[in-house]
Amino acid sequence: MLTTGASTTRCPKCQAQRLDEAVECVRCGIIFAKYRPGVAGVRGSSSLHSIGQSQRILTAKQWLIESDTTADSMTLYGRAAVFVAMVWWGWRFIATPLETNYTGESFLHLINLPFHEAGHVIFIPFGRFMTILGGTLGQILMPLICLGTFLIKTRDPFGAAVALWWTAESLMDIAPYINDARALDLMLIGGVTGKETDGHDWNNILTMLGLLEWDHRLAHLTYNIGILLMLGSFLWGGVLLLNHYRRLSR
Repeated sequence: MLTTGASTTRCPKCQAQRLDEAVECVRCGIIFAKYRPGVAGVRGSSSLHSIGQSQRILTAKQWLIESDTTADSMTLYGRAAVFVAMVWWGWRFIATPLETNYTGESFLHLINLPFHEAGHVIFIPFGRFMTILGGTLGQILMPLICLGTFLIKTRDPFGAAVALWWTAESLMDIAPYINDARALDLMLIGGVTGKETDGHDWNNILTMLGLLEWDHRLAHLTYNIGILLMLGSFLWGGVLLLNHYRRLSR
């Protein structure tokens, strides 16, 4: 009679079926080799909460840091070059005031623009408000989709860190547009300003929401969120780069 123990056929955390050679659970995502069940006899909701929190931290660390096992030198050199460019260019964005529209006049604005315009088209079925907002959503969703693909599909946390940087830059690129909602001084694609047309996206969005007088505050909030995400991408990419270097040094 087959007497294989339950621990070899089921996940020790969620009890989902698993193959013997599986590395992680397909349902809850735990890494079997790293999973440590709670200490026997521990009681109380606070203890259970602490165990659950520790497990979530472990899972996040696995996804964001430890899933990167690349150890070849050429990839390290390429990543180092990308990281230096991220920090140098990103710091230029951070150090330049929102009002200068430095992000809107950079080369990356031309990269963001097709996704912005595509967003307007994609959101047409959801009505006029979403069609207008769709430009901004398309511009932000594209780097977020790249981030998710790198992190979940290809298990490339460094690529995800670069996508987070792009997400941050995209938010900072949108901020001057929001800031111009009342002034309507920014030059649009057609070579005219919002004053010469029926306004632009954020003039219409904030007008429809009754928040037009909040344009400067919302713009600075968006810009500051972009700065925080960009600093996070520096930290994330730097940790991954350091770990990569350490793997080569062993």
